[in-house]
Amino acid sequence: MKELKLALIGFGNAGQAFAKMLLEKEEEVRKKYNTRITVVAITTKTRGNLIDAWGIDLDKALKNVQNSGRFDKILGFSENSTSQSIVDKVDYDVLVELTPLEFSSGKIAANHIRGALKRGKHAITANKGPVAWAWKELTDLAEQNHCRFLYETTIMDGTPVFNMKRGSLRLCNITGVKGILNSATNYILCEMEKGRKMEDIIEDGKEQGFIEANPANDIEGYDAAAKVAVLANVFMGANMTPLDVECEGIQNITELDIKNAAEKNAVIKLMCRIEKDENGKIRGKVAPEEVDKKDIYASIEGTSSILTIQTDLMGTLTVIEEAPEVQQSAYGIFADLMAIIEKD
Repeated sequence: MKELKLALIGFGNAGQAFAKMLLEKEEEVRKKYNTRITVVAITTKTRGNLIDAWGIDLDKALKNVQNSGRFDKILGFSENSTSQSIVDKVDYDVLVELTPLEFSSGKIAANHIRGALKRGKHAITANKGPVAWAWKELTDLAEQNHCRFLYETTIMDGTPVFNMKRGSLRLCNITGVKGILNSATNYILCEMEKGRKMEDIIEDGKEQGFIEANPANDIEGYDAAAKVAVLANVFMGANMTPLDVECEGIQNITELDIKNAAEKNAVIKLMCRIEKDENGKIRGKVAPEEVDKKDIYASIEGTSSILTIQTDLMGTLTVIEEAPEVQQSAYGIFADLMAIIEKD
């Protein structure tokens, strides 16, 4: 039986849900792929680190974090290791990068992935930063070192938009993209339609856990701009960064704006767009727009999202993700891992 060793960089909600999925599907993966998956390292910012060449007891690690909020001094516990030292020195086959987005450069996560790929290790990321800031460099590095760099969870959680491009849309050229891709802002705008104030909605969202303590990346459009860069790079080879995206958030949307739109039988949505002009230049934009209530985009409510892809051979395709939870993010990571197993 083959063994595939993983190193997890980050162990937040998505990382823990992924670990649970590995446990749930362990026997099925062994039977279908003749492969035993072991996690040999988990590194976190505040919970401590675990390193065990024989395989970490994931069930115990999960219970440890849930009970005490961090790893206690169990087998493999290390306080001195850094995430980069684990990337550079631990014996693993696949690096799974699960750290939060660093909008300004994506540098830390990109360094993790760069380090893995240089060692000929596969890399999976749920972090948009590396794909938004260093996609061409990292994909070239993966090709040079005969390994894979996968990133399904960076857009629409686990919705298989990139797998669709690689598999079902072979030789299709994508000529344009639009979407509603930030759950927090879509939820806020939907709640404002009900007459609620933005500040109250944000506070409720923080309490429920799907709006960050500092919601600026969402409210000001930065998270959406990073997603636009990711889509432009992967779908259209743009070599774009988030700073190249024309970006306007919803921070200036007022109750009067919502009311005026409703009088026109429209709603306001934070729209993401990627277009190619007559000279072949690819442009990305994030901005609030009035959307007619008859449009399918007006029906996207709460934390749901939507993506429309224009192609030369398959026409226009639209994918909707309804009210995602952390399970979907975990599955995107899991699907990328299965793709690596199937290729090996």
